[in-house]
Amino acid sequence: MSSILRRNAPLGTGRPMTQAGPNRTARLWQNFDFVLFGVTVILIIYGIMMIASATRGAVDTDLQSRLPRQIQYAVIGIGVMFFTASIDYRLLGALHRYIYLFLVFLLGLVAVLGLAGAAGAQRWLTVGIPVQPSEIAKLLLVIILAQHLQAQYNKMDKLQTVLISLGYIGVPAMLIFLQPSLGITILIMFTWFIMIWAAGLRAKHIALFVVIGLLGLPILWSRMEDYQKGRIFSFINPGGDKDSYYNILQAQISIGSGGLTGKGYLSGTQSQLRFLRVRHTDFIFSVIAEELGFVGASLVLVLIGIVLWRVMRAAYIAKDPLGSLLCYGVAANIFFQTVVSIGMNLSLLPVTGLTLPFISSGGSSLLTLLFGIGLVESVVMRHKNVN
Repeated sequence: MSSILRRNAPLGTGRPMTQAGPNRTARLWQNFDFVLFGVTVILIIYGIMMIASATRGAVDTDLQSRLPRQIQYAVIGIGVMFFTASIDYRLLGALHRYIYLFLVFLLGLVAVLGLAGAAGAQRWLTVGIPVQPSEIAKLLLVIILAQHLQAQYNKMDKLQTVLISLGYIGVPAMLIFLQPSLGITILIMFTWFIMIWAAGLRAKHIALFVVIGLLGLPILWSRMEDYQKGRIFSFINPGGDKDSYYNILQAQISIGSGGLTGKGYLSGTQSQLRFLRVRHTDFIFSVIAEELGFVGASLVLVLIGIVLWRVMRAAYIAKDPLGSLLCYGVAANIFFQTVVSIGMNLSLLPVTGLTLPFISSGGSSLLTLLFGIGLVESVVMRHKNVN
């Protein structure tokens, strides 16, 4: 990855930008990655269909509203994607300090005025529609970190550069952890690691952070909520708490009973008879596997794989380190969420509450991911000099 970044010219060394005009704008949109956009839309439609199945016949008003809300967020999110693609990503990089201050303010506002949800987690703000600032933070921190790393691009051999990058994400990550949201906190740390590795992290620094991480585990454990600890205990010892393990067991039954082609759309017994809880969010992969079988579940992986391929292609063809790092950050988000979401459905990882990208019900997550796709499209559209 580092070699890919180092082949790129530093920001601002390319040909000067000419005055924008209709012809130049049209040529920019000719570089738009329609494959990435098309596969993303297919995933969203796939998700809407599975949410419709998972919430079919629901009597709870929140579940009944999930499908129309997901469609609403999808429409808004696609608009956000096109708007973001139309903005030069270098302008967003130049505004990174203001973005950082806005993000910290937003997360601080959640601590004061945030709405509490399930398990008492205080994560939401209402601005006409409910939004989860911790979801937005995932991609805004990618912009902030990418700008910092490209500015320090030739100083990655210095520990100070790495520590400053960690400091950038430290305050937002701590505010998110205290909401509490352990899953998103870990996702942010994973994204940070991938981005500094892509920028040229030295092996000696990796060893140092491994040691620091191990020493910090007791402090992290002491600050975790009881239900978060319960999820880990349930993963380690499934028989220790049968109530906590109930839904994981139902997920395994759902996946195992789907077979090769599944029981048929809208015909899953575990989901339709409501044995499987939170089937529209955390365990939607189990619904897919039960109703559409191995074929349907594999299709999701193939589609997400294509999205990751196109994002990494954008990182490769980007004209500067900033563009490459933005794409690495977006790819890290999508990859980590996919692995964790499917892993907890298969009982290979503890339950964290992270959504399956573009599929699970979750408006803030969908908006954020589409914003990330917009960032990638902005990089792709500007990888050539357009006069």
